Amino acid sequence: MRDCIPIDLVPLSNSHSLPRNLLCIYSGSKINQHCKSRFFFVNVCIHLDHEFSCFVFSSTPRYGYAPYGFFKKLGIRGPKPWPFIGTFLEYRRGIHVFDMECFQKYGRIWGFYDGRQPVMGVMDTAMIKTILVKECYSTFTNRRDFGLNGPMQDAVSVLEDEAWKRVRSALSPSFTSGRLKEMYPIMLKYSNNVVENLRQKVAADEVIDVIFGPYSMDVVTSTAFSVDIDSLNQPSDPFVANIKKMMNFSFLSPMLLISVLFPFMGPVFDKLNLSFFPADVLKFFYSSLKKIKDDRTKNTHNVIAKYIKCPPKIHIFMGIPSIKICVASMIFIFAGYLTSSNTLCFLAHNLATNPEVQAALQKEIDETFENKSRPTYEPLMQMEYLDMAFNESQRLFPLGNRLERIAKASVEINGVVIPKGTAIVVPVYVLHRDPALWPEPEAFRPERFSKVNRETMDPYSFLPFGAGPRNCVGMRFALLMMKLCMVEILQNFSFVTCKETDIPVEIGTGGIPGPKNPVKLKLVPREY
Repeated sequence: MRDCIPIDLVPLSNSHSLPRNLLCIYSGSKINQHCKSRFFFVNVCIHLDHEFSCFVFSSTPRYGYAPYGFFKKLGIRGPKPWPFIGTFLEYRRGIHVFDMECFQKYGRIWGFYDGRQPVMGVMDTAMIKTILVKECYSTFTNRRDFGLNGPMQDAVSVLEDEAWKRVRSALSPSFTSGRLKEMYPIMLKYSNNVVENLRQKVAADEVIDVIFGPYSMDVVTSTAFSVDIDSLNQPSDPFVANIKKMMNFSFLSPMLLISVLFPFMGPVFDKLNLSFFPADVLKFFYSSLKKIKDDRTKNTHNVIAKYIKCPPKIHIFMGIPSIKICVASMIFIFAGYLTSSNTLCFLAHNLATNPEVQAALQKEIDETFENKSRPTYEPLMQMEYLDMAFNESQRLFPLGNRLERIAKASVEINGVVIPKGTAIVVPVYVLHRDPALWPEPEAFRPERFSKVNRETMDPYSFLPFGAGPRNCVGMRFALLMMKLCMVEILQNFSFVTCKETDIPVEIGTGGIPGPKNPVKLKLVPREY
């Protein structure tokens, strides 16, 4: 490769011809006031000289087939890979569908390939404990790095080894009980907005389909950026628009496909600072954070404010570039917004289709907060049946399809050899529906998580937030935010199905598991 030529726009038209030895990455973007509906080749063009082109094409068969004997040598079964792409395109039907089929066909351990990358699916709970907890620091500390991180390379979800430990330690104090109590009034404000908005919809006899997304967005942006937005009533707010652009993510996006299928392109993408996130979104959030930092407001509830205001030598984020604080804020939004919204949607659907469970939950709410009093922090977090209902809904519809680690050294666990560089996935969706662990796994039964039943439950059979040192750092924040919203709604209304309700609810095929179609329900005012 002689040179790398970045370009902005190359119109795709009959009159424009590209050199035969020019390899282009197509982003699928439309637009441009001068070219209206034409498509464009965007971002990267790599000019290959004649000799290098000949080398690539002569090596093609070997490159396309070489890695796919990996699991056969280990005696591990799995789906047959295709040249170059492995089994990656099976995700078109949904990761959860692919994982379930593999489990049903190959058992508790199987092997497959994301492009050339060998990936081992593990459903054995003893192995899961070793991978996520016992050998976390020694062998399974890190997740797979797909590249395309751009400025997000400093995110806690991407960082590795000691760098990850430092940032994780810096973030953890933001989610203690004391900090959550500081943020609780902010959550109360937005949960009250939801209830008032619902009153209007119920009075108009409207079908409810968009409530939880705006609530999650308002709470997360307020605590991450000190921004007071009302996305229920102001869907065109710049923060709302940019967050939605940031969340428009697919595992089958062209850039990710190229990164997975042709990993040698990674250094090129890194040089060009390309990212999953659009450049204009990154610029917007960085500019917003800079303004917040310059204003130095007195908002004490802001998760990131501690990083900005703390005295020198006390906090790891003190004195580092603002872009890293922006990264922490964006990951907080990315991890907290859509996952919380989806969880609330699924629980609402489960309550509407299981009215006896909803009635039992409302009974606990009425006993805990008499006369429809506003929920307070300690009693809310001690509600047993509320916790059971959330756990059971997250069992059926987990926040993520998989947990992932990569082996940084060869190791043997329970007789299974895992060579260095192997990616390990724990298919959480499938684990939560394993009939050997969960009798009648498709049924919604909160009693599975009663105190008595939890005493005999395998703790590694239920992993909604992961496990071990690299579990979800914002777990308690997310649960508090979701529980408060659900309690306030159920104090005032009951969820019921309507003709627009999908029964059963279907899961979409996107990168983050959520309903395929909006969850549509109606609310009935409660009579006391």
